Amino acid sequence: MMAAMSFIPRLMAFWLAALLSCSAAVAQPDAGTGANSAAAAAALAPEPTVAELREQLSRITASANSGTDTDADVRKLVAQINEIGTQADKFVAARTGELADLNARLGELGNPPAAGATEDPDITRQRARLTKERNALDADIRLARLLAIDVRQRGAELLTQRRALFEAQITERAPSPLGGEFWRDLQEAWPSDLERLSALADGLQDGLAQALQQGSRTAVLGALVMAVLLAILGNWVAEHLLTRIAARLLPAGRLRRSLLVIAIVASHVVLVAVAAHGFVWVLEQYATWQPQARKAMRSMAQALVFMAFVIGLGRALLATARPSWRLPPIPDAMATRLAALPWLVALVAALAWTPAEINQLVNASFAAVVATHVLTALVLTALVGAVLYRLKALRADAPEAGLPERPMWVGLLVACIGVLIVAIWVLVAVGYVALASFLASQLTWSGIVAAAFYVLFKFADDVFMAGVSSRSTFGQRLQKSFGLAPQTLDQVATVLSGLSRVALFFYMLIALAAPLGTGPGEVFQRSGKFGTGVKVGEFQLVPGAIFSAIAVALVGFIVLRVFKRWLARSYLPSTQFEPGMQSSITTLLGYVGGILVIAFSLSALGIGIERIAWVASALSVGIGFGLQAIVQNFISGLILLAEQPVKVGDWVVLGTTEGDVRRINVRATEIQLGDRSTLIVPNSEFITKTVRNMTLANAEGRVLIRLPMPMTTDANRVRELILEACRAHEGVLETPAPSLTLEGIEGGLLIFQAIAYVPSPRLAGSVRSDLLFTILERLRTERIELVPYAAVPPPVAPAGGTAPTAA
Repeated sequence: MMAAMSFIPRLMAFWLAALLSCSAAVAQPDAGTGANSAAAAAALAPEPTVAELREQLSRITASANSGTDTDADVRKLVAQINEIGTQADKFVAARTGELADLNARLGELGNPPAAGATEDPDITRQRARLTKERNALDADIRLARLLAIDVRQRGAELLTQRRALFEAQITERAPSPLGGEFWRDLQEAWPSDLERLSALADGLQDGLAQALQQGSRTAVLGALVMAVLLAILGNWVAEHLLTRIAARLLPAGRLRRSLLVIAIVASHVVLVAVAAHGFVWVLEQYATWQPQARKAMRSMAQALVFMAFVIGLGRALLATARPSWRLPPIPDAMATRLAALPWLVALVAALAWTPAEINQLVNASFAAVVATHVLTALVLTALVGAVLYRLKALRADAPEAGLPERPMWVGLLVACIGVLIVAIWVLVAVGYVALASFLASQLTWSGIVAAAFYVLFKFADDVFMAGVSSRSTFGQRLQKSFGLAPQTLDQVATVLSGLSRVALFFYMLIALAAPLGTGPGEVFQRSGKFGTGVKVGEFQLVPGAIFSAIAVALVGFIVLRVFKRWLARSYLPSTQFEPGMQSSITTLLGYVGGILVIAFSLSALGIGIERIAWVASALSVGIGFGLQAIVQNFISGLILLAEQPVKVGDWVVLGTTEGDVRRINVRATEIQLGDRSTLIVPNSEFITKTVRNMTLANAEGRVLIRLPMPMTTDANRVRELILEACRAHEGVLETPAPSLTLEGIEGGLLIFQAIAYVPSPRLAGSVRSDLLFTILERLRTERIELVPYAAVPPPVAPAGGTAPTAA
């Protein structure tokens, strides 16, 4: 029994050492050394002053200038400098509120009295004291901001130095594994490396033996069981629970699938992180660990988190248990055959990076480092080759599975990966093992990053398509609330989806560059550098300003649309303006508001008035070369809206066409003709040509009817019949009253002319038709004959009237 118990520490020590992984793919383990004690000490230690932070920066700068031989030294200095910058930012944030309070108190006291005036001595002393405190605090804030700038500059210099070291190391040539020198160097360095490994294993064994003593054995083993159950059973429960919650709470669609994938990956990472780090914390509480052993355990925990991320991502994408929820278009049979692939990738990647982490922990020899590079390059390329071979074998069954033909770019990508694998093997053979190891690690990491960002791209597209498009519930509410067209909502959703995917693509490029001899800290620092802006010529492109400008434009145009809708539906109908005038006012204010929104957006983007003037000067050159017509129509449109010779709703005659004005746009005016077609007329036509507006001064229409009758006709009876028919029609106005005149005798015929007025010229045709039917019916009833058509003389149009109509 005792022999078995003594074997447990050895077995756990071997398990811990075997599961170490490279920190290039996960968070740096050095940052976590003594995290609990450091946090407690930071909570109790007083906040450093600006002078103390400046002194720390000076010491780090002097240490960096004295020479840094390894990448680990530079990385440590970068972490220390970043910590100083964080403390400086915290100092500024904490003191800014105090400075505002002091300024407010000084404002309450008012300005000092003028020369010769007196005030209370207490107020004078209080103002002097507050002014002194305010000046000292303002000076400290300025010094802290300068310190933050110096920290960023020095950090950038160290990162440049670190990249130079990395490039020098990666292009260094070592003995080829195909030659005898490689194996002789490894044989000579093996005893010393084995001694270092034994020291690490002894440290792990001693710590585990101490943790598994009689008083703490139950707690440690219980923590181990709980960690295993949380990592395995907890993930199973979480996955099924998330699936049920998504099915019940989220509407059916693409968003539910992509959101479930992200939730499953997050649950895998969180649960495994809690289990691994929790077990490591328990081990640290019940034993005293050597620094190398503590780093080894924390590296192991980070490696398990990385493996959980890869496995969770693969399981969520394949979704073998939920085919209908699968995000990529993979058939069920192919997904089932690929189910073991995420486990293989995670395990092989962790095992390939384990020797590199061990070398860093034990400070292994150069021969061991070279051998590690060879092993990493061969193992990872074998992994990538196995994945490609597996996918190729499954692709052979694609026609039977109903898969579409593979795109050309996929074939080119696979060919490039194959060429890169061969190039890595050649580099290993000729001795450039560091470069080969780097390329193999980068190839594996690129596949993992591409899979992760595939999910994020889908999620970003699904969020806006399911939330903003016209088919979504929220989009339909927007459509009803703001009167937006379905096409507008779909366009907005497409644009927002595209912008979000562009931003994700930017961060994907940064994530792909993470293994280039850097850690996550430098990744975020690089993204922060891009966040401060990229200078293109004389213009500074700042991502934050771009998003601010987009937000200002969206909010501005939404507010403008609400304002125009309020004007058109609530305010203007309550005024005495006619409908055409109301439409013109709404359109003109819309143009002014649009210009203001664009100006505010350009201001948020950082484009000042002087730059807008430069654009206007360039535009004037364009006007001189070919934009005269566009500008002329635009100015004409503004004149039409201001002077209103033609308004929306007017009946106009332009040349040989006539119709109703339906809309006055920036460049042209829409006229609806009698056959319901729309005529697009440039606005300059209404300014430079003669236009007849039938409803400008008087909106009433006139109906004119000419009837030729024989000489024997009873003129008085005809007059009574026609006037009665006009008065009886509901469309004829009472004022002016209908009238009938006997124009004269032409060709032995009596010419009667009836005139009636209707509310609108658009009604004249229908009313005249109704009157003719009624008059003809009454004349037939009274047996009053009309003259045959052949005997009717040609009509003569009266001055200012419409062409007469003979019946």
